[in-house]
Amino acid sequence: MTTAATRPGAAGGAAPLPQPLPLFPLNVVLFPGARLALRVFEPRYLDLVSECLKARRGFGVVCLKRGGDTIRAPGQVEFEPVGVLARIDEVDAEQAGILRLRCSGQQRFRLVGDAWQRDNGLWEGNAEPIADDPPRVPGPAMLQTVNALAEAIRKLQQMERVPFAEPYRLDDAGWVANRWCELLPVPLAAKQKLMELADPVIRLSIVDGYLRDKKVVLG
Repeated sequence: MTTAATRPGAAGGAAPLPQPLPLFPLNVVLFPGARLALRVFEPRYLDLVSECLKARRGFGVVCLKRGGDTIRAPGQVEFEPVGVLARIDEVDAEQAGILRLRCSGQQRFRLVGDAWQRDNGLWEGNAEPIADDPPRVPGPAMLQTVNALAEAIRKLQQMERVPFAEPYRLDDAGWVANRWCELLPVPLAAKQKLMELADPVIRLSIVDGYLRDKKVVLG
């Protein structure tokens, strides 16, 4: 069975965040516009999916810094205070008690105060939205990095892989930077800092410098 959730309001604060916001700590940094596949079987997250579908809302993805999401002892779990709202696009019932989710990253948010756990172990917290990246066209100095991403997309498509959700916004500095951040093998802490940057041109410039250092982009 496949269902599609109704999309929440557009990112950027057009729709208020749920308060409190249910949280899904993961060993991943989700970027706005990114795809996220999840296999859900724990009762608390099955409940989360049900609640989100009924309320037609998303949940917050935050990157774990310390501990694991199964730990219930106070102080032994730590995650980043800035995350990204995940929209549930499709749900497949793989078998009884197991769901496969296909989600997409929406607006960024910052947790306000400490998060807490419900009795069932689900994390939640109060959050405020962070403004979307302003639309900025990559400058001429970034052209090689933009073209390298276009070539990477072409090669992945030839391998019958669809790496990113369309439309491909190669004329948007934030979109290009975010997609490179998904592809690059850099530590999660570095990806987190890049995701948090308010200026998409600076984010793309840092990515460009990394690509040139690693000889992915020449010139």
